[in-house]
Amino acid sequence: MNSTMKIRISLPAAPMALLAVLTLACLALPGTAAAQARFIGAIAAINGNTLTVKPDSAEPRQVEVPDTASIKRIAPGEHDLSKAETLPFANLAVGDRVLVKLDPNAPAGKELALQIVAIKQEDVALKQQKDREDWQKRGAGGLVKSVDPAAGVIVVGSGTGSAAKTITVHVAKTTMLKRYAPASVSYEAALPAPIETIHEGDQLRARGAKSADGSEIAAEEVISGTFRNISGIVSGVDVAASTLTLKDLATKKQVTILIGKDTQMHRLSDRMAQMLALRLKSGSSTPTAAAGAANQNASAPSGAGQRSFGQWGSGNGQTGGPAPDPQQFLSRAPSIQFGDLRKGDAIMLVSTDGAAQVTAITLLAGVEPLLEAPAAQNLLASWSMNSGGTADTGQ
Repeated sequence: MNSTMKIRISLPAAPMALLAVLTLACLALPGTAAAQARFIGAIAAINGNTLTVKPDSAEPRQVEVPDTASIKRIAPGEHDLSKAETLPFANLAVGDRVLVKLDPNAPAGKELALQIVAIKQEDVALKQQKDREDWQKRGAGGLVKSVDPAAGVIVVGSGTGSAAKTITVHVAKTTMLKRYAPASVSYEAALPAPIETIHEGDQLRARGAKSADGSEIAAEEVISGTFRNISGIVSGVDVAASTLTLKDLATKKQVTILIGKDTQMHRLSDRMAQMLALRLKSGSSTPTAAAGAANQNASAPSGAGQRSFGQWGSGNGQTGGPAPDPQQFLSRAPSIQFGDLRKGDAIMLVSTDGAAQVTAITLLAGVEPLLEAPAAQNLLASWSMNSGGTADTGQ
């Protein structure tokens, strides 16, 4: 099985992005006060005219806000402080992100705010929603097939089976290029990186103006990273450490899989696994008559608006129609918890890149029939790891 693959990542407006904005705001403030005279964090409590602000990596700080303090409201993503609006102290709320500039003339042992630049929580939520909608509407991506840095062209492959397609991503000097941090799938932690850091086999998503048929995109933003596609039989479960061990079928090496709080885990039913395996083995976009008959009696997990497995297998609920991408079935597989996994389970997963230990991003159990289907190596390549804020998030 391929060891690297493409996944879909959720792309919300992020605290780290807001941190960058507020940092720029900090740099734009007049004066050259030391770092301790300015700090960034989220409002944790408000008591009278005193704010308790929790910095991202420090203990909470209490700051008194006198009537003379300047309080400004800036929009998420805005870098120009001249566009900030005056904000009454009463309109500050718990959860708002703030940059606090301290008064250097405050009495010893007392922190007084000279200026506060705030990003309101509701503004963040609105920007997140707009970003999600924009990624869904104008996003495209897949597994990188080739990169031409000189021409600014990246070719990616997306989907499997009849849903497979090739997308050409055009990168300009104005395109924002980001790279996932090592051992991370956090969009918030992604860092600027040149096109030369993108390699064949990487996961990539781009947002911008798409051609009418969706085969090309003039990218305004690109995010990429290297991830692993692992499959095998669970040989050990460590509940205390929240880890699994297995031998990767591709590398034949033992791997420790860390299951984090954000890992998404699902299990296929026996019938669903068999039907997917049959389709992948046949390489056909339409099921055989036998498979089609079986489809009509197999149901996807219950849920509002969901249809039977057979209905998803064709355009009109009958055999012979065009089949959707197999990951439509995956998204409807029941969710499971770490405690549901057992030694001997066959699993497939997408993880952070690494050798001996990795962190699972998405994990699929109940895949015994799929391990025998060669095409299953790309099954998870288009599986969204987050159905809520997907940038297509991200599908």
